Amino acid sequence: MFEEWRRSRAAQRVKSGDGRALKPFRWWQQFSRSLLYLTLYHRDGHRTVYAVEARPMGDKNGEVKAHLFRDGRHHAVSKLPAAFPVDGGTIEVAASQVGLKRCHYVTAAGAEHQLVPDPKSAEGRRARLERDHPATSRVIGFLSVALLVIGVILLVIQIAEPISRVPPIAENIGIFESPLHLPLWLNTALTIGAALASTERALRMRYHWLLDAAGN
Repeated sequence: MFEEWRRSRAAQRVKSGDGRALKPFRWWQQFSRSLLYLTLYHRDGHRTVYAVEARPMGDKNGEVKAHLFRDGRHHAVSKLPAAFPVDGGTIEVAASQVGLKRCHYVTAAGAEHQLVPDPKSAEGRRARLERDHPATSRVIGFLSVALLVIGVILLVIQIAEPISRVPPIAENIGIFESPLHLPLWLNTALTIGAALASTERALRMRYHWLLDAAGN
């Protein structure tokens, strides 16, 4: 029920496109533009190529939108999260603070398929690394999760101490003394590491509400 309501709300944000042509991906757009594709084949033999373009950091007005192109022409636009009705289902797009966390084709039967990133994009390069060097990819993925777990633990410890000093809590439970006092350089390094880990996971559209939200 909630999923149907959420998709209905997202579908209401969809506006018609202006018909402009899809611009090719440029190398300098690595972290400012996401471009992904979906090819659907029809019973009569013809195919439709959809492309989703998004700028997770926002456009010139600061708005985060997804643009849907159909066979190379601008077909629709929506603020995120977006749900574009297409042949046989819906393309759902959502973003975190560091990139896309979802860009999937959901069929009418409920099956989900992640769209294919443009090979020149950062997402496409990360997908190629996973395809060509799976062992290296797994190591990078493990390190990303480890950095985010460390970040969550440190965040909980940092929050726990001031909260424990609130009079009602201090009187009933006591004051929590943090066992960790990290030097500034290490704290800064871990913060940067968590941000890079969240970015790496966004390139694979991996997202967990606790790990990645805390890392942003």
